[in-house]
Amino acid sequence: MDLKDSIHIKSLPKHIAIIMDGNGRWAKQKGMMRAFGHENGTKAVREVVEASAELGIENLTLYAFSTENWKRPKLEVQTLMKLLVSSLKKEIATLQDNNIKLSAIGNLTSLPKRVHKELFEVINNTKNNTRMTLTLALSYGSREEIINTVKEISIKVKNNIISPENIEESIINEHLYTQNLPDVDLLIRTSGEQRISNFLLWQIAYAELYFTNILWPDFTKQHLYEAIIEYQKRERRFGKTSEQLS
Repeated sequence: MDLKDSIHIKSLPKHIAIIMDGNGRWAKQKGMMRAFGHENGTKAVREVVEASAELGIENLTLYAFSTENWKRPKLEVQTLMKLLVSSLKKEIATLQDNNIKLSAIGNLTSLPKRVHKELFEVINNTKNNTRMTLTLALSYGSREEIINTVKEISIKVKNNIISPENIEESIINEHLYTQNLPDVDLLIRTSGEQRISNFLLWQIAYAELYFTNILWPDFTKQHLYEAIIEYQKRERRFGKTSEQLS
């Protein structure tokens, strides 16, 4: 029996987030430059996006480039940016054919002009698609996101737009980059590392965490199915007891 047949369609996670880790190590194992790993990682992206849409996942968020990644060697950063532009051009047809809406979160103004242009062209061209929302976290850092949120709310409090007494979770959510997305249900990280790495710290408060030793370029739809099956085995209590849930 195919793993896909073991998935309960009625209890799918509404929002899956993935830390796509291991491209560099994958390339190193093959005696190649890190760029070779990033290039092959795009195949895993395509497979996971298509598999998620086929299953009926409503939201998929991919950690593509963090604020800390700008500190990497200049050549690697340039390669990643070029790869992003070429991938956006190649995948626009796939997104349209699969009725997938592209979105992006992060400090997007820090992206090179060409990347920014290509990104928003695809975002604009897919804005009316409804099957699934694919969000790319680019130049993204959760601490920076939270700091910006605090600043925005502070300004509104100062200008009497928001009363301090009315600040609650919903107010915070409205000022995050992810204001149009639900909280994460399932967070997947590849490559064997077991860290969050400054990714969606607020949004994963009750997410199920799934770590796998598979390096990202080797991650297939079967590995995605395994993660979802494991997710569906877990009891999500959100602070309650098992007895209360039953």
